[in-house]
Amino acid sequence: MASVKGELAVDILEKRFFLPDGSSRTVLRDVAFRLVPGEFVAVVGPSGCGKTTLLNIVAGLDQDLTGAVRIGGQLPSTVQIGYVFQHPRLLPWRTVFENVALVLPRGADPFTVERLLDAVGLLDARNVHPSRLSVGMARRVAIARAFAVEPELLLMDEPFVSLDAATADRLRSLLLDRWRSRPTGVLFVTHDLREAIELADRIMLLSDSPGRLLADIAVPLPRAGRSNRAAVQAVHLDIADRQRSLLRADASKQTNSADRGAVAATSQ
Repeated sequence: MASVKGELAVDILEKRFFLPDGSSRTVLRDVAFRLVPGEFVAVVGPSGCGKTTLLNIVAGLDQDLTGAVRIGGQLPSTVQIGYVFQHPRLLPWRTVFENVALVLPRGADPFTVERLLDAVGLLDARNVHPSRLSVGMARRVAIARAFAVEPELLLMDEPFVSLDAATADRLRSLLLDRWRSRPTGVLFVTHDLREAIELADRIMLLSDSPGRLLADIAVPLPRAGRSNRAAVQAVHLDIADRQRSLLRADASKQTNSADRGAVAATSQ
């Protein structure tokens, strides 16, 4: 099938980590999905189920897997990708301005950095070094840096974790404002199902480790209706209930499969 321009196509059959003792551990299995340009997709799953590994594979940082990842038919390494990590990862010896300017594409408008910093409310801090920033300010710099590369795809790994509720809400609004002004595909990892509902068009639910795709759910609320807390809460209760049921059923299936394997092994 011909690829859609800019479409993210993920087909992971298996991802293993090899351990020092020679053994291996399967982290992801049978994860396949598509994400079209301008679509915002959240990934939700238990701790340790491979969500960050999935982002690293999509970013092209981890290519040791069985399967394939393409963006518009191309390898991730050939595509402009913005990546906001769990920790901002700013260079401490560079100023706010320099951290963002460092990733500008060749020939980019030199005023791009000022516009981005103004958009995230940090223009007055452009000459400040990261050690003098609050956690929330550092995360805003990381968001500005991710948009500075003019990404075809934006990856975000729990970018608002550990922030107080008010700061996290402000940064979510900021993210949506930037995304609306320059729509791009977003793959957003979070533990917070309510956050996923507020931000995403679709929510992908992963199983316990090894992570498998249990469900891909369209958020049944128009964006204009997501300021309605009662409506968001109703959707949250529904999807949370579905997630619990899917995780229970999957755990039972995996246990039964392991039991059958043990019986088969002892009968040989």
